Amino acid sequence: MTDEELKDLVASNAKAILELREDIKETSREVKKTSKYLKKSKEETDKFIKETSMQMKETEKQLKETAIQMKETDRKLKSVGVQLGNIGANQGDIAEEFFVNSLSNLKVCGIQYDELHKNMHKRVRKNEGEFDIVLINGVDIAIIETKYKAHEDDLEDLIENKHKKFKELYPEYNDYNHHLGLASFYMSDELKTRALKNNVFVLQRKGELIESFLP
Repeated sequence: MTDEELKDLVASNAKAILELREDIKETSREVKKTSKYLKKSKEETDKFIKETSMQMKETEKQLKETAIQMKETDRKLKSVGVQLGNIGANQGDIAEEFFVNSLSNLKVCGIQYDELHKNMHKRVRKNEGEFDIVLINGVDIAIIETKYKAHEDDLEDLIENKHKKFKELYPEYNDYNHHLGLASFYMSDELKTRALKNNVFVLQRKGELIESFLP
């Protein structure tokens, strides 16, 4: 190798070394940038996780408070339901007692009866029924449903269910003339008309007296 070739080789190696140093410096700068970015990203991530954790704890706290409020609301609703049920039962008892007392002469819709049975109840195996007022003589029997305020469902129940159940439980009266009655403090004109069309007599309170409507 000549001196000239040796000089060229040394110069070439020196240049390569300089380029390598520049590459190393650039790589170092990139590493620093990346490290700084990663550090910042980690701080942001940690901050986000911390904030999310706090939000989840707050949400959990609110859910617990809501659950407690819901339990309290449910308790109050049940209490109101019981109170309303008691009011309804008391009103029903008042209506039933009024009509029982008013029928003490045992005469309804022009028919004289011999017996009045209040809350007539019977059970035969799984078949059970209770009837508010039942009037009986040797030929006729009247089955009367009493309500504080009568609705269409009460009429349907009397015709479709109560009367059928009565005949099943008391077959000894099947040869009697059966009369169905709906007695109520309050009843719409439409319901009254429908009852009469279905051969159900209607008893309504008028002051301290009973007003009768025949089919």
